[in-house]
Amino acid sequence: MVYLIVIIVLCVGFDFINGFHDAANSIATVVSTKVLTPVQAVIWAAMFNFIAFFIAKYLIGFGVAETVQKTVTSDAVGSPAGLTIIIAALLAAITWSLFTWWKGIPSSSSHTLIGGLVGAAIAAKGFAAVHWMTVGKIALFIFVAPLIGFVAGNIITVLTTWIFRRTKPHKMDKWFRRLQLLSSAFLSLGHGLNDSTKEIGVIACAIVACRELGIDVLPHWLMPSEELAAIGVPVPEWAAFACFTAIAVGTMSGGWRIIKTMGNKITKITPVEGFCSQTAGALTISISQMLKIPVSTTHVISGSIMGVGSVKRLSAVRWGVSLDMITAWVLTIPVSALIGACSFWLVSLFL
Repeated sequence: MVYLIVIIVLCVGFDFINGFHDAANSIATVVSTKVLTPVQAVIWAAMFNFIAFFIAKYLIGFGVAETVQKTVTSDAVGSPAGLTIIIAALLAAITWSLFTWWKGIPSSSSHTLIGGLVGAAIAAKGFAAVHWMTVGKIALFIFVAPLIGFVAGNIITVLTTWIFRRTKPHKMDKWFRRLQLLSSAFLSLGHGLNDSTKEIGVIACAIVACRELGIDVLPHWLMPSEELAAIGVPVPEWAAFACFTAIAVGTMSGGWRIIKTMGNKITKITPVEGFCSQTAGALTISISQMLKIPVSTTHVISGSIMGVGSVKRLSAVRWGVSLDMITAWVLTIPVSALIGACSFWLVSLFL
């Protein structure tokens, strides 16, 4: 039971880190176009991160959490090492997220967590402990998600430019500064829905591990909510609520290093382009949500910004910065897996 409490605390902590690490995703273009001040922008994004809990609970469910649960086999989760695997994975994910935030690298919290789970599971039970089909599908979207964002950003920008081709530039600027608030809200909802539910899936794994280990009698406050269990996520409702709250509070804490990279270094953004990139990013995340695939909101919005910038001309995108980001994306899962394996060996010495 103590291990389960530790896991919930780590999940909530990771969601907080995810919030300030990924704050740039939904507010970078709003800040860079000066539609909102940084403080206003993080409050705006945090509010919709929080509202995402009620949308998940009452409308669309926690599909991404179900996928995360399937990353590691039930045999590995239900083994005596199951809870240690989960703790080691969370420690690895937190370590890599803090490192990339410190360096200002817009990496993926989603893939960091998956990598940590994979590495810890392999260290504990070998390669058979991992559902490779599930991991392969998630890894594939490292490339697919930003590509969808790129294409969507390109198409939406072309369509928007054509529809408003007779509108005076200063009027377009005025209208789209306001519309950016809507597109930012849409993107923040997607961020909350996709990123908060990953940790809920980890908590569900931990509860399953407790049951497999014969710990059936839990305090009432740790018992899974029947309502959430009915939609495939056997976790206490307060724990799910805490994950969404933590990511909202984390978003309010900022993430200014990555906001600078996302908002200025990839390409120069106008209000129209900011609206197009955010809308493309939000649509891409919605597609992944329907497919129950945990994607990186960082990858998605980066691809969208590149797609929007490429409409002007390919040279408008700083491809050197983009290449550095892509390299970090590709390395995230294997590096996190290595950290996860090391974390498992270290944690095993004390548990």
